[in-house]
Amino acid sequence: MSEFNEFDQQGSVPERNTSSIISHAFEMYKGVFLYGLVIMIMFFIGDFVIQSITGYNSWSGFRNFRDFDGDYSNFVSWNRPGVSSYYSGYSFLSILLSPLYVGLIYITNKFNTKEQIDFSDLFIGYRQNLGNILLYSLITTIILWISFAMCFIPVIFVYPLFFLGYPILLFENATALEAITKTYNLVKENYSVFLGTAILGGLISLSGIILCCVGIVFTACFMEVAMYSAYCAYLGKPRQITNK
Repeated sequence: MSEFNEFDQQGSVPERNTSSIISHAFEMYKGVFLYGLVIMIMFFIGDFVIQSITGYNSWSGFRNFRDFDGDYSNFVSWNRPGVSSYYSGYSFLSILLSPLYVGLIYITNKFNTKEQIDFSDLFIGYRQNLGNILLYSLITTIILWISFAMCFIPVIFVYPLFFLGYPILLFENATALEAITKTYNLVKENYSVFLGTAILGGLISLSGIILCCVGIVFTACFMEVAMYSAYCAYLGKPRQITNK
């Protein structure tokens, strides 16, 4: 923890570089990953329901992962029946669960400042600023899907521009448009750091796929913790907020 700057006696903030942010996120994630596991269990239950309704098995594509030839359209099987219905449902599920990602960020802040964590903290996003969290998630989901449709690669460069949105919505009680504007303006001035953080965070989040796909339930929420660490690095350790 020596690479972190102490903001006060309780809680740490990383330096403004990718390696420090990712290292800080690792330290945080070790203390909160069980809450991320809860989120992923809820997500997979919803995903299973969507697959049952649409008849599309989204995980079947990973069986041919070793034969991936670089054509992502074949990899995700866009031509299979039910695929458009599935991804529409998937997007809706992601938006609906987005307040849980905010809750994980809130829990991470409490862990960082050594406060007592309650399970109900995970649901703070459903009680505070819910409308703006859902609207922000809707807007960014649309933008990212458009980027993904453009041969996938553009989404890698667009995603970092929204990296601080959830922490801003939580800690600053911002509107969706305020969060989009603030994260965009901040990230574009420090783009290389956020791009590196988003890429490394994404690789870590997806690393669980290596463990027969099941391991992703333990790693997928690392990205939200990395968002918190990046927020601390550039905007300071957040003010304390109350879980009403």
